Amino acid sequence: MTTLDEALERLPKVELHCHIEGTMRPATVLELARKNGIALPTTDLDELYRYDSLDGFLTVFWLVQSCLASREDWARLAYESVVDGAAHGRVYAESFFTPARHLAAGQRLGDIVAGLAEGIEAAEHETGARCMLIADIDRAYGAAAGLELVEGLTELRRTAAAGSDRVIGLGLDSTELGVDPRSFAPAYRAAAAVGLRLTAHQGEDTGPDAIAACVDVLGAQRIDHGLSIMGDDALVRRFAAERIPLTVCPTSNVVIANRVPDVAHHPFAQMRSAGLLATLNTDDPALTDLDLGREYRAVAAAYGWDFDTMVRVSHDGVDGTWLDDDGKRRLHREIDSTATALRPTTT
Repeated sequence: MTTLDEALERLPKVELHCHIEGTMRPATVLELARKNGIALPTTDLDELYRYDSLDGFLTVFWLVQSCLASREDWARLAYESVVDGAAHGRVYAESFFTPARHLAAGQRLGDIVAGLAEGIEAAEHETGARCMLIADIDRAYGAAAGLELVEGLTELRRTAAAGSDRVIGLGLDSTELGVDPRSFAPAYRAAAAVGLRLTAHQGEDTGPDAIAACVDVLGAQRIDHGLSIMGDDALVRRFAAERIPLTVCPTSNVVIANRVPDVAHHPFAQMRSAGLLATLNTDDPALTDLDLGREYRAVAAAYGWDFDTMVRVSHDGVDGTWLDDDGKRRLHREIDSTATALRPTTT
């Protein structure tokens, strides 16, 4: 007998919005903080991991990030991230990393990328799950630092540096307040010129106009969160017609951004009813006591969706990836074959 919860846990799933630093195991945070001399305000991470806003969360996220001091630390993080995701049915991910603070502190981009790639490769061999990387610009560091990041990635690609082929895209994260996404256009143009795919976080703390600017000015091919898009009917129709993916994180928008009181009040169901390619993701699962299986179960329970509906959500995740057509077809087949075997007999 397979229950709906069990089937959703084991269903093959794709994730397009997950910050690899936000997957750091609590034990790893404590160990790396001790090893690298990082003073945590408390060793009770349940107490530390409480947030009143996106910017409040970012203070904790930056603290966790600061525990990563070496190539070996990044490799450990990446290995554990892929292994932990695979344990809950994640078969493919395009995960973010945000190196601005580490670069400012003197770490080398090449060491960060090589460490991440090393850990991912080891976990892929162990689990069969796959993971590619998106380098995120940290808005708080400004447009010039964003362009420097792209120039660094370009040099790694030019020299075929270790792990450089893992980085397939450029993103934009961190605080949205008081930052015009248009200012990052030079970095995005440079990234597009060397073949990087483009995405951007927008719409947690800003309105639909900022979401549109990321597409029209930055050339973003998908939008991360996009929570405010439902406030602009014309933009919704455009995104639906053009199948521009939204990488939505309902539980994160409850726990981190405090934008909605619970998943049942999140517009994810409205987004999908409106024809949007709205995918389902965890954002920073270790910092919110979450995993992708639990996110699928939470959404199914909140909206009363059955297994077949959630299988369609999984397929839409594949459609939102930057895989080639053959890669997408393989994942679609994997989802269908596994779903047939898993179809629950009880709820």
